[in-house]
Amino acid sequence: MTNTNSTPSGQPLGINHRPSPTESMFAALDERNRPAFIGYLPFGFPTPDLSIQAVRTMVEHGVDAVEIGLPYSDPVMDGPVIQSASQIALQAGERIADVFRAVEAVANAGGVPLIMSYWNLIFHYGVDRFAADFAQAGGAGLITPDLIPDEAGEWIETSDRYGLDRIFLVSPDTSDERLALVSRNARGFVYAASRMGVTGERATIGTSPEVLVDRTRKAGANRVCVGIGVSTAEQGSAVGKYADGVIVGSALVHTLLDESGKAARNSDEGLAMLAAKTEELAEGIHNARV
Repeated sequence: MTNTNSTPSGQPLGINHRPSPTESMFAALDERNRPAFIGYLPFGFPTPDLSIQAVRTMVEHGVDAVEIGLPYSDPVMDGPVIQSASQIALQAGERIADVFRAVEAVANAGGVPLIMSYWNLIFHYGVDRFAADFAQAGGAGLITPDLIPDEAGEWIETSDRYGLDRIFLVSPDTSDERLALVSRNARGFVYAASRMGVTGERATIGTSPEVLVDRTRKAGANRVCVGIGVSTAEQGSAVGKYADGVIVGSALVHTLLDESGKAARNSDEGLAMLAAKTEELAEGIHNARV
């Protein structure tokens, strides 16, 4: 974590000193002995307007924070479900500038808005411009799966200037040395990928995520959330017993796809299924420590 005087790169701290929005969320959940439920959905899927309804639905039915994905034509870690949804979004005319409408929708519904994006999209939009627009819309933090702290100097300084959280990823193969580097530079939480590989629903969750959470905390991270592979209430409950938050993506996105997995489901049916799946997961995750 950054200290109170400078960024990890040694630059003077910017003018925005607001507390970490996600840390504030965790603190409120700690009072109820609950892990956070973080749900993912690509912006623009099935359409830009419907995606805004969808993120609002997620918050209304139990999600604490929404990880809004920016669709990308060359995803590094997205599995087939999220790839299909992202392709539909791109074909529907998704634009980066429009994502801030979804950010506002999540914030207005009472959730914590996060954006997950490959760095190339942020870089081409303009790092300072993106941070300013994101903060203005009520955004909390940015998850960057392909940006490592060693190469994140500009983002570290910019995020400090606008009071935004920065969430870096670690995996079971990450060395203790790199876990410490990530933990020093993260703000909000560290995203622990439950396994190597792409996103997707899995029948079981092994023991490696629990070991990774423990290692990451010992390396200095204040908060660690687990994602990739969690798709059922039972899995969410198991992970929520030891993690600060549980991240679910494909299982939620799946509700908005039809049986072919290549096209969007009827909007009313899809939103109803999304609401039901969100409630099912929220029940398991929020009661994990009961």
